[in-house]
Amino acid sequence: MGRGAAKKKANLNELKQELEIDVHKVSVEELCKRFKTQVERGLTDTQAKANFAEYGPNALTPPPQTPEWVKFCQQMFSGFACLLWLGAILCFLAYGIQASAYEEPPDDNLYLGVVLTAVVTVTGIFSYYQESKSAAIMESFKNLVPQYALCRRDGEKVTIPASELTLGDIVEVKFGDRIPADIRVLEARGFKVDNSSLTGESEPQARSPEFTHENPLETKNIGFFSTNAVEGTCVGMVVNIGDNTVMGRIAGLASGLDTGDTPIAKEIAHFIHIITGVAVFLGVSFFIIAFILGYNWLDAVIFLIGIIVANVPEGLLATVTVCLTLTAKRMASKNCLVKNLEAVETLGSTSTICSDKTGTLTQNRMTVAHMWFDNKIVEADTSEDQSGSAFDKEAPGWKTLERVGILCNRAEFKPGQDNVHILKREVNGDASEAAILKCTELSKG
Repeated sequence: MGRGAAKKKANLNELKQELEIDVHKVSVEELCKRFKTQVERGLTDTQAKANFAEYGPNALTPPPQTPEWVKFCQQMFSGFACLLWLGAILCFLAYGIQASAYEEPPDDNLYLGVVLTAVVTVTGIFSYYQESKSAAIMESFKNLVPQYALCRRDGEKVTIPASELTLGDIVEVKFGDRIPADIRVLEARGFKVDNSSLTGESEPQARSPEFTHENPLETKNIGFFSTNAVEGTCVGMVVNIGDNTVMGRIAGLASGLDTGDTPIAKEIAHFIHIITGVAVFLGVSFFIIAFILGYNWLDAVIFLIGIIVANVPEGLLATVTVCLTLTAKRMASKNCLVKNLEAVETLGSTSTICSDKTGTLTQNRMTVAHMWFDNKIVEADTSEDQSGSAFDKEAPGWKTLERVGILCNRAEFKPGQDNVHILKREVNGDASEAAILKCTELSKG
């Protein structure tokens, strides 16, 4: 166990080290020799299969999964549920003592033990069902849109799943694509990438074949896995895949962190300690008093168990679970999926939420609102149904501006959207150019 923890810590420390690679410094010829590939023809099928067998798939290693039976047991025997189980066991114990001492023992403790067992079992199953359903939905999202890459194999351009890429593959990337692995840029034509997922830099970063910086994160001839191409096209050589990519190292660091307890879990644990302490103190105190007053030891033990069970709030677990579930269902109706019921209360107790704006708080859609032509500022109709005020589309200045907006634009509509309203169509290209494209499409058609 100790060696496993030490190994995990060593792996985390290794991931935290500065990225040390030389693929951005060496010449293209040296890279081709290293990965046994050719720029024009790419890898042969035989070499690609050999590399795939040696280096594995181009995919991030998923974090270790908790077995379903362990998740179920965690719900059934969590902190507060354990207190209820203890209460149920004490009830059955008290009934057993009474059954051995009396011919017709009272059934109160038996009924209470059965009720406690039923409450903790039903709430445990309910919580497990809610979280397993959310986990299944999240799992289905992963396979919703599989990523593909255009690469050269044996001199032919083939489209393959990104997970089948391997070191030495020559890939072609165009604007709108997601870079399928860490690549060394060999050719670039106005190529820019969005590195915001790695560096937080919102402005598109130019990429070119030239080596510009010693640090691989700063040089312009490296494109990183999972970043998006927003302009231009490029040809690149795959130099790192899967967990060895920069994004893979970040994912490894993130998955190695302990999540810790939620605020409600800490509060319930604290409450359990207080209730347990009070129950045991009162039970022992009355047990001693019963002995002093001359009660039979059997009656004193029953008294002790009764006092302890009476201090257990049997309905609290069911109440908390139902309240959190109702809130989770309300959030689900707002298209917000709750993976962990306890997170509902955590979200309710937050005072500040830090969030990326673009595409999170907004829809990542830009719209032309104002234009300048014929020496005046003209307001455009920004409503989705085009019910607002319209400008003069026959004005000579607008005709010139419209022509420029159409011809000097690299954005293009994705195919298969003929029945979708123009402003809601998906576009390949920069967001501002997409807005100009939609504006001119509305006018020209």
